[in-house]
Amino acid sequence: MSASRTKFYLDKQDAKVKGVCSGIADYTGVDVTIVRIAAVVLAFATSGWLILAYIAAAWLAPAKPIGLYDTAEDAKFWQGVRANPKRSTAEVRSQFRDIDRRLADIELHYTSRNSQLASEIESLR
Repeated sequence: MSASRTKFYLDKQDAKVKGVCSGIADYTGVDVTIVRIAAVVLAFATSGWLILAYIAAAWLAPAKPIGLYDTAEDAKFWQGVRANPKRSTAEVRSQFRDIDRRLADIELHYTSRNSQLASEIESLR
C-alpha cells in the first residue's frame, strides 16, 4: 500500500523530540521554527494541555515514510493540496488548459506552413 501524501505524519528526519512539530510544519508548509516557538508558547498558555496533545500525537501518528516526496517542488505542491484542495485542482486544470492551448498553437503553426503535412493530418481525421 502506498503512503498518502495528504495524511499527517511525524517527521522523524527533522525531529527534535518526537517529530510532532516538524510533522505539523511539513503538513501545513509553515516553517518548523515558527511551529516549535508556537508550541512552547501554547504549552505555557494552556497550562500544559498542549503537552498532553503532543504526547497523544506522538503516540498515534505514524512516522513519515522515507521518500514520500520526490522533490522539494513536489512537497510544496502537496502542502498546497492539503491547505486548499479546490484551488489546487483549479491550478492543475489551468495548467492542462495552457498545455492544450500551446499544443494547438504548435499544430496550427506546422499545419499552416506545410500544406502537405496539413493534408496528411486532415486525411487522418
